[in-house]
Amino acid sequence: MNRSLRLLPCAALSVLVAGCAALGGADAPSVQGVAPVPAAWSQPAPAGAPAADLRSWWKAFNDPALDALVQEALASNLDLAQAASRLREARLQSGRAALQFRPSLGASARSLQDISATDTYFHASLDMVWELGLFGAGESTRQAGEAELDAAGADAQGVRVAVVADVVRNYLDLRAARRQAQRLAQIAALDERSAALAEVRLRTRLGPADEIVQARVRGAQARAAQAPLTEAGARAAQALAVLLGRTTPDPAWSAEVPGSAPSALAPFALAELPADLLRTRPDVHAAEAEVNKAAAALGLARSELYPRISLMGSLLYSYNITQHFRTRSENAPALGPVIDIPLFDWGRRQMQVQARQEAVNAALLGYRKAVNNGVAEVEGALAALGAQQARADALAQALGLLRQRTAAGQAQIRLGLASEYEGLPQRRAELQAAAEWDTAQDARALAFVALYKALGGAPLPPAEPTAGAAAPEATHIAENIAGTAP
Repeated sequence: MNRSLRLLPCAALSVLVAGCAALGGADAPSVQGVAPVPAAWSQPAPAGAPAADLRSWWKAFNDPALDALVQEALASNLDLAQAASRLREARLQSGRAALQFRPSLGASARSLQDISATDTYFHASLDMVWELGLFGAGESTRQAGEAELDAAGADAQGVRVAVVADVVRNYLDLRAARRQAQRLAQIAALDERSAALAEVRLRTRLGPADEIVQARVRGAQARAAQAPLTEAGARAAQALAVLLGRTTPDPAWSAEVPGSAPSALAPFALAELPADLLRTRPDVHAAEAEVNKAAAALGLARSELYPRISLMGSLLYSYNITQHFRTRSENAPALGPVIDIPLFDWGRRQMQVQARQEAVNAALLGYRKAVNNGVAEVEGALAALGAQQARADALAQALGLLRQRTAAGQAQIRLGLASEYEGLPQRRAELQAAAEWDTAQDARALAFVALYKALGGAPLPPAEPTAGAAAPEATHIAENIAGTAP
């Protein structure tokens, strides 16, 4: 055969492959209708306040013990270790998907009998298969692998956010329970002193017996209120131990620290804008990955409307075992294309394309919902933080006035113008106001935790690519959100 004639099928196949590759550029799914985000938050920031760092937001408490616990949790938490394993699995699966449309080579050996069952042949072969992945099949498969990797990365980041927030929250709960128990112990001691002075007043006929009963009842109530705080502290310590990957809590966590103050938070400004949620919130990343997965499935469904083309080659060696005769007629190599053309199931495949398109639409709506939920959650956290700040400020003002009154009463006692018994109610009211102020400060600290959890605040993953390239749909979504913000 003429050499030019032998190359004619290869040339024709090259032209066909080029045409198929051109057909593979399917249009990207529409991202119109994705909800815009506001340009700024509705809650005003304090004038001149420094911005808190989203990456290490817990350091705003200025507590070295808390910093050490967070670092230990990031290194030892079992949920984080599990999420890291899943992320590595997704990375390997994504690499495996990228290799699907590359040539594969295999070897086989077996014995066969001819149709007359008279001769037995030994066959050894080298087989090559190369599925070309045309009409967008290869690109869509790679996009699906990258989307799965992005989803695993979003899940891992979500675990990081939850773990850091839970460590800070349980640490604050533990300190608050311990501090409130100390306040109640002071109040109970004051009530015991009041009961003792009431007995003296009864013996000197200066007061009724009911004063003793009332003081003892108040003291019993104060001691009873310590039990739920002890339970809450024990639960927080156990939860903290689990978060750190420990089997038992550290006894130092429940040690008495007299005069421990609530976690102080200086005024701060929120540097992050609503549009930053697209970069920081794990659920937004997960919703974006769902859009990319749906788009990849749509691309695969569209590719199935066209012929499936593969290149196959085989090199066969055949040996007649029974007659020790080598049959040369079966040793010629084979090379050529394999074309699978959809014919009678076209309607089913077209319906699959339509179904995948609806899945893309649903994923876009899910992305829109995730963005809206993120904005609403941050706005709610900002409102809660502002309300707790106003509450703490009002209670601080009341506490200051009560302390002035107590100081004036103590001065009268020193001058002999009043008795110690008469000053005890003022001191008790001051302790109760201090406990309420502590509770407000603790609530403000927890609102701060909720705010940065809503923002997706946590140490970001290491600066390494989680996918080969961002999908066009994800880029369009981010541009659409940023471009439509008022």
